Amino acid sequence: MTQFKNSPRRLALTTSALTLAFAMASAPAFAQQTAAAEEAAADEAIVVTGSRIARRDLDTPAPLAVVSGVEFKNFGAVNVESIINTLPQVVPGTTAFSNNPGGGVATLNLRGLGATRTSVLVNGRRWMFYSTNQVVDLNTIPQFLLEGVETITGGASAVYGSDAIAGVVNFKLKNLEGFQANVTQSLTERGDGNRLDMNVAFGGSFGDGRGHATVYASYYNRKPVFQGERPFSATAFADNATATGFTSGGSAATPAGRLAVAASNTFLTPGTPTSTICDALGATQPAGCNVLPLGVGAFGTSLGGTFDSTTASARPFSGATDLYNYAPVNYLMVPQERYLFGGYADYEITKGVTAYTEVSYVQNNVRAQLAATPVTGTFNVRLATVAPFLSAADNTLLQQIDANETAINAARAAAGLTGNAATLYSPTGANAIANGPGVIAATINRRVTDINARINNDERSAFRVLFGLRGDIGSGWNYDAYYSFARTRNSNIQEGNVSRSAFQRGLDGTAGAVALDIFGENSLSPAMASAISIIAQNTTVSTLEVAQANVGGPLFNLGWGGGDVAVNGGFEYRRVTSQFIPDTALSSGDVIGFNATNPTRGGYHAKEVFGEIIVPIAADQPFFQRLEVTAAGRYSDYNLPTVGGVWTYAVGAQWSPIKDITFRGQYSRAVRAPNVGELFGGGGIGFPTATDPCTTAAALAAGPLRNTCIGTGVPAANLGQGIPSALQPNTQLQARTGGNPNLNAEQADTWTAGVVLKPSFIPRLSITVDYFNIEIGNAVATAGGGAANILNLCFNTFQDPTNGFCQLINRNDSTGALDGSTNPDGTIASIFAGVANLSSLKTRGFDIGVDYTIPLQFGLFGNESRVNLNFLGSIYQRNTFTPVLGINNVIECAGFFGARCGTPQGKFQSQSRLTWMDGNMTTNVRWRYLAAVKDDNDAVRFVVERIPAYSLFDLSFNYDVTDNVAITAGINNLFDKKPPIIGTNQEQANTYAGVYDVLGRDFFISVGFRF
Repeated sequence: MTQFKNSPRRLALTTSALTLAFAMASAPAFAQQTAAAEEAAADEAIVVTGSRIARRDLDTPAPLAVVSGVEFKNFGAVNVESIINTLPQVVPGTTAFSNNPGGGVATLNLRGLGATRTSVLVNGRRWMFYSTNQVVDLNTIPQFLLEGVETITGGASAVYGSDAIAGVVNFKLKNLEGFQANVTQSLTERGDGNRLDMNVAFGGSFGDGRGHATVYASYYNRKPVFQGERPFSATAFADNATATGFTSGGSAATPAGRLAVAASNTFLTPGTPTSTICDALGATQPAGCNVLPLGVGAFGTSLGGTFDSTTASARPFSGATDLYNYAPVNYLMVPQERYLFGGYADYEITKGVTAYTEVSYVQNNVRAQLAATPVTGTFNVRLATVAPFLSAADNTLLQQIDANETAINAARAAAGLTGNAATLYSPTGANAIANGPGVIAATINRRVTDINARINNDERSAFRVLFGLRGDIGSGWNYDAYYSFARTRNSNIQEGNVSRSAFQRGLDGTAGAVALDIFGENSLSPAMASAISIIAQNTTVSTLEVAQANVGGPLFNLGWGGGDVAVNGGFEYRRVTSQFIPDTALSSGDVIGFNATNPTRGGYHAKEVFGEIIVPIAADQPFFQRLEVTAAGRYSDYNLPTVGGVWTYAVGAQWSPIKDITFRGQYSRAVRAPNVGELFGGGGIGFPTATDPCTTAAALAAGPLRNTCIGTGVPAANLGQGIPSALQPNTQLQARTGGNPNLNAEQADTWTAGVVLKPSFIPRLSITVDYFNIEIGNAVATAGGGAANILNLCFNTFQDPTNGFCQLINRNDSTGALDGSTNPDGTIASIFAGVANLSSLKTRGFDIGVDYTIPLQFGLFGNESRVNLNFLGSIYQRNTFTPVLGINNVIECAGFFGARCGTPQGKFQSQSRLTWMDGNMTTNVRWRYLAAVKDDNDAVRFVVERIPAYSLFDLSFNYDVTDNVAITAGINNLFDKKPPIIGTNQEQANTYAGVYDVLGRDFFISVGFRF
């Protein structure tokens, strides 16, 4: 145990080496199976995903979608995400095209219900996760050894425990006989996006057939593609103010810099009318509404002044022409380098006792890149410090602003107002400008391209070890017991950050600080850049321990031909820990560039007992070719006070009146305990895309929306100006997040019902149609449904400034603002979006599967060939999210996309494949289809309100050169289909890069060896 704790990597590598030595201890057996052996194997009981009871068929009460491992080879998939995200049951999560946020991981999101609600298994057992939210990175699974992938829809918590609310995806690895090696090279038509994958595996029997082992190694290298290398993403697009077309958007934080001071400052004498009256009446304000000049010249305009290198003095900033185009230097596809090693083996120690082990180690290096840091916020600027860097005219303007600040403070003092009150717009409060003579408070926006781009380096190492015993007890009974331990450590180094405190010191003349010249592009000297730039670091460490034992076998037979009643039961202990350790710069909030985050640390354990039963009632009887019922249950005891003990259960049935048709159905109750991040997550900051409703044209009209905007601190003069404007300079808004230790468990009810058709009069045809209905109550979600929906609830649903959702929005109308602003421009400083059990999720629809093989009496490479048609499709009748239970604010996401629903989810999506198997040649044509989707927010009009249906076609060829050598080559996105371009309502790169193809026509070639 000491060695294990002190050197986990050494243990993983050592065990892997032992597994390899174990496999090579004797000559492997490579003999092919005889026909009799194959027939026996076909009749052998197998374990199907969704149950621990072995059975002799793949039919289950719950819908089971199976993807063959060959599918990964056919289309050059070197990462699991490449195939899984094409399934109609899956909504793409984080992918290779996720740069902000991203992290170089690939996540699985069944039914669009969230990656945290999908249980990912390998060989029927939990796999290692990478984050405090306990999400699995699909990149850690060796895709070249996949025998198949089985997906169960709906709650499976009774069999697999917490997390399995949306369903279970089980990756089954094959026992390799012999040696295999494969090299795959991919390259886009543009000559970029080079991807190289090399893997080798060795497997065989040893110990006179009593044991078997497989060991493997893999190397993968993916080169980056920048957004600037594709026309659709080279410019950051945004909607114009009237949403009639795109404008060259970008950021109001530019390399030239911008300095702004509010044109005037308003305050009230005690006892006078409210601020709403002062704002609304404008020039006809009543007595007591004091509006005094503050900003002057270019610095007093709505967006302030910018420092054009071609002029001697500042000029007014133009939101139409001066925005910074950050897109070209952002990654479109993030680079990745991955090393993967592992093995698995079993050995029959004695009759009835077989030992087995699994070992996996992965080293994953990923680099994300964003444009240089935008420094934004209100800073104190000492005039004497910056005077050498400014023109005489600009110095004169700043001196006038300083004099105006002094005059405002004097006027407040004369009115009997002193100090800094909680809000500026208060008839009894005040907000003095808290700096002395010679210093002004100004909003600064400066892109520090003088330093370098923001680079996020993730170095993630993870290992998993498992040891177990299984065997037959006798009379058909068997047992299985194992212990597994997994640990992931992610080391993150961030370059290109700026220290807010150092930046402030460089402007206010702090003794010993390097004075900053931020007035103009590339105006920072190397000494100035060095004084403010910092490297931030953080580490995430997560562990998963599972100890499980189960025993099962037949009980009795009902005597109607249905086989034996079988049971399985056991116990499980599961322990999860995770911690996020940021350095001081990140945890203090001093860092500008990447998001500030507080530490996270926590864990929990669960003790569980479970059992299931299969009752084959009848078979081969009139009108009852087959009748079977199943049931499963699990009791979980969590050491979380708010969760405690929870029950999950499932009941199902299958009925075949004749061989050609089977009806099936299941009901299940599932649970999901909150994860470590949701429970103990430290407060963090993010920048989601959202639109302040007060920037829309609707806010100009008299009514509840306008009144709510003014009541929450927006000056009337700033309403309805669109984006960019003084009210919202950028499309992204700052959101604060944080965990909640009082969370309860989620509960889900799932109903499935379907039919399986295998008509005897059409051989080799199978059709499945399954209905699914999943309802998740008490769902853990961001309060209000996220920043975009908090805005919607405040301004479009409740329209009451005193409502709780409006109180989550912090505007720059007081010194209470996060950025320290003293200028009442009404911009949103932050939106608090923590987590709570306030929501519900519902989805329902149909899955359709068709598989048909047609033999042909001709071929190009032989006398006959075969054609196979495979189709998988999903129809989504609904996929709703209710941010707050009890409030009629249901968000429909089936057929929608946008700030509230996120990734597009078509009401119909499918994948079809036509395969022609002709001698040594196999030809595949694949069609991926996503139905049209619409914007999810009727209250805001965007340029792109509807994205049309989207189709992609792929072509591949596989040719067996010899019995030992095969070549596969193909083209993905055969017709070079471009992604839809979206303005303000985008995810990133002007589109949804995980859904719509952004690489264009993409070629691959793979050479495989098998001996």
